[in-house]
Amino acid sequence: MHLTLRAAATSSAPPLVLRPWRDDDLDDLREAYRDPVLQRWTSWPVSTPEQGRQWLDQARHDWASGHRFTFAVCENGVDGPRLVANVVLKKVTPGRPVAEVGYWTAAWARGRGVAPRAITALSGWAFDEFTGLNRLDLLHQVDNVASCRVAQKSGYLLQEVVPAYPPYPRDGHRHALAAPATAR
Repeated sequence: MHLTLRAAATSSAPPLVLRPWRDDDLDDLREAYRDPVLQRWTSWPVSTPEQGRQWLDQARHDWASGHRFTFAVCENGVDGPRLVANVVLKKVTPGRPVAEVGYWTAAWARGRGVAPRAITALSGWAFDEFTGLNRLDLLHQVDNVASCRVAQKSGYLLQEVVPAYPPYPRDGHRHALAAPATAR
């Protein structure tokens, strides 16, 4: 898949490129997953090369299925492109008006507006790409304050508190973004 999305630069950060994950992302993926904060909020461990390859294989399989689209988020640095985040559009089903977005940000890229810019780019693409999609949800556990801020900065409004559901041990927030009137 050669789809590439872009998020504009800000006064303090370079532009972002969102693209499907590739085999040569393995080392960057494993480095991102060494972060204890990321490990706390994710349910799929990536601590060995084999787990990383399985993660990448699953991302490719998901693209092929047409129900989940996982993007590596990169920015150009002095040494070339560097992985800074992951965003995903999931639970995409033809005729279903709601899908879900998720994300994580690498430790070295936090606090620079990476996640809101990537989520905004992904959201725009989703509404343009999938006919009948009326709403996107972003869910996070109630104690993940950073994710609450990302949702708000991305234009997602808090809708409700949802009860804990395995594998998530705590209640969560559901934020939602309605499709622009032109995309409905």
